[in-house]
Amino acid sequence: MKKFFKILAYIVLVLFVGAIIFYFVKNEALPEGETGKEADALAIKMINALHGDAYENTEVIEWSFRNAHYYKWFKQENIVHVSWDDKKVILDTKSLEKSTLFVNGNKTENKDFINQAKEYFNNDSFWLVAPYKIFDKGTERRIVKHKGKDALLITYTSGGSTPGDSYLWILDENYFPFSYKMWTKIIPIGGVTATWSDWKNTETGIKLPTKHKLSLFGLEISMGNVKAYNQNANTLANKILKAINHQAYKNTRYIEWSFGGRRHFKWDKEKNIVDVSWDTIRVNLHPADTLKSTVYFNEKLQNNTPNKIVKRAWDIFNNDSFWLVAPHKLFDNGVVRTLEQIDDKKALRVTYTSGGTTPGDSYVWILDSTYVPKSYKMYLKNGRMNGTPATWEDWITTESGALLPTNHTFGNGGKLSMGEVKGYN
Repeated sequence: MKKFFKILAYIVLVLFVGAIIFYFVKNEALPEGETGKEADALAIKMINALHGDAYENTEVIEWSFRNAHYYKWFKQENIVHVSWDDKKVILDTKSLEKSTLFVNGNKTENKDFINQAKEYFNNDSFWLVAPYKIFDKGTERRIVKHKGKDALLITYTSGGSTPGDSYLWILDENYFPFSYKMWTKIIPIGGVTATWSDWKNTETGIKLPTKHKLSLFGLEISMGNVKAYNQNANTLANKILKAINHQAYKNTRYIEWSFGGRRHFKWDKEKNIVDVSWDTIRVNLHPADTLKSTVYFNEKLQNNTPNKIVKRAWDIFNNDSFWLVAPHKLFDNGVVRTLEQIDDKKALRVTYTSGGTTPGDSYVWILDSTYVPKSYKMYLKNGRMNGTPATWEDWITTESGALLPTNHTFGNGGKLSMGEVKGYN
């Protein structure tokens, strides 16, 4: 027995010495940095790379933490549904006393579980949205040199569950964060690295991580099925689509119209082929594969297809079709929908993050009492328009049943006719 205890004591001693060696080898001192304008400028570049404005407008975020804690966060209402084991807490993050606990589906009074839900949320949400919290109240920002490049050191002097923790964000050439180093109370070793590289593009336009890998023993943290969406904005968008009979639009095969009497179109939506005509030129355009397009001058087929003419037709079609069918494109890929209030009424801001000829443009749709768009305000990425209004008027119900506009009026009094608009099968 004595021999057993000697061996056990030896093992404990070896582990203890190993732990001390590991600590001194791995532990890093908290770096020093400079506060001030340069640090804040770097932080702003990081926030812009992350589309921080989209995060502010995000309504709902869902995720899990290591497949143990599950969340549905109504950001604007400061309410989080926190679930684990047989417990669910409807957590009010601003007024904890208003929170509600359910155990096995039964409402129960237990402040300890509610406090536990708060602790879980503070920790687990940080692993999801920490990059968006660098300007939170109680944060200090410092610029630090890391491997010859600027990095951003964030210290949380208050708030959360562990004030005093610091994180050094490592950024790529576009100021997008791909990892951080941690100095926290919960981890005794300073400078432990965690990756922020497995990002997911969400419906609201923000990116969120799906997992992290720590340098400490290769630990991995899964964030589960991450989602972010704007529930109220989506509800309003669906009301618009119903009002303009979007289902009929989806089933419409042919659409014909003109643009200010200068350009004319016949679009086979089913095959996604469109005849684009202007002056003496007609292009049989294949928008999804422009190499298949053909060009006619005075109705004579050109054997050597002029690529500049095809590109011109593609640009024309993208612009001119938008003025006809934009309200039917509210749920296209790369579209972000957010709710706004215009004159105390709900309006829908639509931002195109990809596609078309000018990704980044946004439009605030203003609706009539039946949810049919009556106008929008245009905000172009190039800055040429910042709230410029245009009407969407003289809607017609086409032969196919879809509603389409036939005229627009601009804020300067200018008018744009879509000609004789047709939709049929």
